[in-house]
Amino acid sequence: MAPNATFRALVLKQVDGKVQAALEQLEQSALPEGDVLVRVAYSDLNYKDGLAVTGLGKIIRDYPAIPGVDFAGTVEESQSPRFQPGDNVLLTGWGVGERHWGGYAQLARVKADWLTPLPEGLSQEQAMGIGTAGFTAMLCVMTLEKMGLRELTAERQMVVTGATGGVGSVAVAILAQLGYPVVASTGSEDAEEYLRSLGAQEVIGRVANPGRKPLDSERWGGAVDTVGGETLASLLPSMAYGTSVAACGLAGGNELNTTVFPFILRGVSLLGVESVNYPQQQRLAVWERLAHDLLPDALSRITQVVPLTEVPRLSQEIVKGQTRGRVVIDVNA
Repeated sequence: MAPNATFRALVLKQVDGKVQAALEQLEQSALPEGDVLVRVAYSDLNYKDGLAVTGLGKIIRDYPAIPGVDFAGTVEESQSPRFQPGDNVLLTGWGVGERHWGGYAQLARVKADWLTPLPEGLSQEQAMGIGTAGFTAMLCVMTLEKMGLRELTAERQMVVTGATGGVGSVAVAILAQLGYPVVASTGSEDAEEYLRSLGAQEVIGRVANPGRKPLDSERWGGAVDTVGGETLASLLPSMAYGTSVAACGLAGGNELNTTVFPFILRGVSLLGVESVNYPQQQRLAVWERLAHDLLPDALSRITQVVPLTEVPRLSQEIVKGQTRGRVVIDVNA
């Protein structure tokens, strides 16, 4: 590819302290350093992307910038022996779309160490239907399994909070496919049909503890919390003895107002799940689980595909909690 070739990208600039997003044609030479050049096919929309594009969160470090924390595409050029032109690859995390130009562009230049080969059985579009959200959901499931989730849910249900969001939707679908009894918790009033289609046995409203009881009736055999804040604080008192909560989100707030009683009287474990810097040598195993345990028909129900031009509008919606499931971005549409 000629070094002066142009490509389309969604570019963020900061003007008078406000973030502005616009589609622009850039020259390939403008791309940051990296040893692999990727022709991007798809990206996706995560909560963090919404914060970056709207300027409501301090996600981007330097402007101008190209957001998009995930992408999938095909290698165009490589200076790394790990990848050759024509290889199908994906990327999630590593500060891409934050400190390094991201996936809302037709081209991306990144470090080879950040790239994962596309797992067999997944298309590039499906990989972005999963993206960071689905990768995080699978990490939550695997983390809970290490703590004995199968045995702990033999007689009790498990709950997924924020179930209509990206992480929550994928978590519900994966857990249901694996045979776990899943209850989906959501603040969306019209989501029952959608969540039951993903395999939820029951759909409830937001988890609440209005009396702020330090301990409540033992209900849950496990939990994936994607919300944080008051939701997580309300969830902990109703966890059964010896169970665990995998926590991965903060859309409901980053403070946790709780007591130590669930931990010291019931042996409840609060497990933090982080996906941005998850070790590269272990990532492919997670993606292979996703390719095997997330059925294509469930993924298609979770996913909508939109053109790059829709990102600014949908970014406003995702930060308000108004999107459902996963949004895949076709950067060439």
